[in-house]
Amino acid sequence: MKKQNRLMRHVMSLLLAFMLILPGSVVSAQASGQGDMAVHFIDVGQGLAILVQSGGENLLYDGGNRSHADEVVQYLKNQQVETIDYMISSHYDEDHLGGLVKCLDNFEVEHVLGSDYVHTSDLFNTFMNTATAHAIIVEYPSVGDTYEFGTGSFTVMAPDGISQNSNDNSVVIRLENGNNSFMFMGDAEETSEQDMISTGMNLDCDVLSLGHHGSASSTSWDLLEASTPSWAVISCGQNNSYGHPAASTMEKLSDMDIPVYRTDEQGTIIALSDGDTISWNQEPCNDYTAGDAKQQSTDSSSSQNGQYSGSFSDSASAAVEADTATDTQGRTVWISATGSKYHSRPDCGNMNPNKATQETEAQALSQGYEACKKCW
Repeated sequence: MKKQNRLMRHVMSLLLAFMLILPGSVVSAQASGQGDMAVHFIDVGQGLAILVQSGGENLLYDGGNRSHADEVVQYLKNQQVETIDYMISSHYDEDHLGGLVKCLDNFEVEHVLGSDYVHTSDLFNTFMNTATAHAIIVEYPSVGDTYEFGTGSFTVMAPDGISQNSNDNSVVIRLENGNNSFMFMGDAEETSEQDMISTGMNLDCDVLSLGHHGSASSTSWDLLEASTPSWAVISCGQNNSYGHPAASTMEKLSDMDIPVYRTDEQGTIIALSDGDTISWNQEPCNDYTAGDAKQQSTDSSSSQNGQYSGSFSDSASAAVEADTATDTQGRTVWISATGSKYHSRPDCGNMNPNKATQETEAQALSQGYEACKKCW
């Protein structure tokens, strides 16, 4: 019976591929076929929810917050979803987990994958209890685990161990369909990014769903250089109180000429992969401006999620200028224990100054470090 259901869903997905065209869409109906994979970046305001459909199977990566739960359920029903083959909770913060509880109650769910840590919220307990009520055992994947899905597969890239920072516990996946690939980062921050880079696994992707809604604590230069995305998608809410996406993140994307999609400006965004090419339901907005400037300024002067974001005194700035005025090979640079770059100043946004040590540039080069593109 289960094989028959999967066959019926596969037939339905082929029919739906021809119906995917939306008003103003740039997706071509000619892309429909056996290798199709549709990736829906659902507009859930300040949150994240991604639906992937392929080969008659459905994958849901996060579900937005509780206030958007009904919208997520209805969106899935509009896409003819009856069974969620893989439900992935990246981590247990409310803006990612909230909508998944209602999805457990409204759809047949085959597998639930999550991060192996305990959140202190009532929502976490509700999620776990709801899964139990539906006789679902939450699975905790390990880095490198690969799952067949539709016409492709996905591999777990993080987390490698459990952190006190909930964001760095995010289950990150790299989704492949033929020659096309997507990275879903959840709220993973730079520590997790460095862990992924250190594994030596392939991080290259066509589409990068930015971590932590484009905040300054995610999407480091090292990650962008390792993943070299052709497109970036940012899921965030209009006029959100965090100032997402951050100016520093948008500057990196602009400097690398990466086309940008944003749910706060464009609503739900759909990518259709045929295994060789990726088509979209709309053109990228390519708006590299940061979130609310006033709130962004407030955020940058305080600690967010335990990440340092303070400013240096005038005397410290003067010392930096004095140090960097020396000769090239002998000038002082800063190295973070978690990075592979050296920096010209200790307040570079791509380095945690609390973990920085000073070296000469010659010493840094001899240890295999490279210059940070942002501050040089």
